Amino acid sequence: MRRVSFQSTLCGSWRARRNIYDVSKRANDERGAASDDSAATDNDTRRGNKAGAILRVEGLTVGFGGREVVHGISFDVAAGQTLGLVGESGSGKSATALAMMRLLPAEAEVNGRILFSAEAGATADSSASLRNDKQKRLGNDKQLDLRDDKQLGLGNDKQDQATSTVDLLTLPEEAMRRRRGQDVAMIFQEPMTALDPVMRVGAQIAEAVRAHQTGLSAREVERRVIEAMREVALPDPERRVRDYPHQFSGGQRQRILIAMAIVNRPRLLIADEPTTALDVTVQAQILALLRELRLKHGLSMLFISHDLAVVAEACDQPGDRVAVMQQGRVVEEATTQELFAHPQHAYTRRLLASAPTMTSDRSRPLAWLAKE
Repeated sequence: MRRVSFQSTLCGSWRARRNIYDVSKRANDERGAASDDSAATDNDTRRGNKAGAILRVEGLTVGFGGREVVHGISFDVAAGQTLGLVGESGSGKSATALAMMRLLPAEAEVNGRILFSAEAGATADSSASLRNDKQKRLGNDKQLDLRDDKQLGLGNDKQDQATSTVDLLTLPEEAMRRRRGQDVAMIFQEPMTALDPVMRVGAQIAEAVRAHQTGLSAREVERRVIEAMREVALPDPERRVRDYPHQFSGGQRQRILIAMAIVNRPRLLIADEPTTALDVTVQAQILALLRELRLKHGLSMLFISHDLAVVAEACDQPGDRVAVMQQGRVVEEATTQELFAHPQHAYTRRLLASAPTMTSDRSRPLAWLAKE
């Protein structure tokens, strides 16, 4: 499968909408050249992705006040892969992401399994860090009982290295706090509500560093903060590290959130509508930045959006997939090219037809998304 290229950052909404047409056309052109051998290879690749998944969600349900809003969804994300989660507003995308991070309010009812495969070394390091923190609280005069590891969601180091898959839903809160931000990080959709308006941006990024790198000096923390800001292309980071969120543009604030998410080098990045409030040109810049960081650091990514053109651009590497959500259910999942060229579910077809492309018939109204 060839890479679907969306490198242009030219201004204009037509450019973003053209992505849908480009993906569909390219997939149609390549379909005629596909053989039985390539189909078998694709099936093997899908089985391999599931076997080597960094994240596997199984039967996830989310409810509020006795009403279920996410209905037993399942999907997986392979190492280095991006899975796009697309659907209209209210389909359960953000609720799914927040459930994975265990950031939903206490009254939320969450069931199922969220299996995360951590690197053996990282798991052992996390185990040691948790034990050290608890030993400090107990004091040097008390010996930490290794049986307490069970309460922390840990085993001994040998066990951790042999069994590195954990269910995020069953981890104790202290263990989950260690995972959150270090192994799994999230980019929230509205920077002005995600950032503290009365705290300097450098201090906010430094908080993320200190939460997971407790032994670093103040100088080293500052160095990592400036390095993260430089990595997301924020200008003059040595000076702007002392600025407040309101002193940055919308696109720059989104870059700050990305810097906070990647500063601890997580293995999985959850991007929840990271381009929603941005104009088309800045959208393209943020998507290009995420693509660059993904390839540079080998990130896996769950990319959430209601915009099909944005999803097509974010999931543009071989092996990337798109899952379509409707009313709390995943109704279809396929590779990016296959889904855009040959959607199987009626809702996916209506979703695609509701977005204008270069070939849309302007004499006819766009499709609507009401339930059949």
